[in-house]
Amino acid sequence: MEMKRLIQINILLQVTGITTGRAAALLPLFLGLISIIIGWIIVARSQGRIGYGRPGAITSLALALIDIILSGIHLIRTSDSSIGTGSGRLGAIVALVIGVIGIILGSRALVRSRQNGTISSKEKSSS
Repeated sequence: MEMKRLIQINILLQVTGITTGRAAALLPLFLGLISIIIGWIIVARSQGRIGYGRPGAITSLALALIDIILSGIHLIRTSDSSIGTGSGRLGAIVALVIGVIGIILGSRALVRSRQNGTISSKEKSSS
C-alpha cells in the first residue's frame, strides 16, 4: 500500500510543460510584470520631470490590483492541490508577490506625481 502511494506521488511530481493550471497562473504573472515595469519607469522619470506620469501610475496600480485578484482566485481554486503537480499554485504565489511589488511601485509613482504636480502649481502661481 505504501509503495503504491509513493509511486502515485512520484508520478504527480513529474508533470512537465505548460499545463492548464500553469497557463492560468501566467496571465496574472505577466500583468504583474507589466505593472512593475510601468511603475519603475514612472518613478525613474518623475525625478527629472515635473508633473509627469500620473496616468502611468494609475495604470500600474490598476494592473497590480487585477494581478492580485486573479492570482488570489487561482490560489483559492487550487487550494486542494500541492506545489509541483501542474496546478500553477506556485506561479500564482509568485504572481501575488509581484502584484504587491507592483502596488508599492505604483503608489510610490502616484505620490511622486502628486508632489510634482503641487510643485508645478506653486511655481506657476509665484510667476
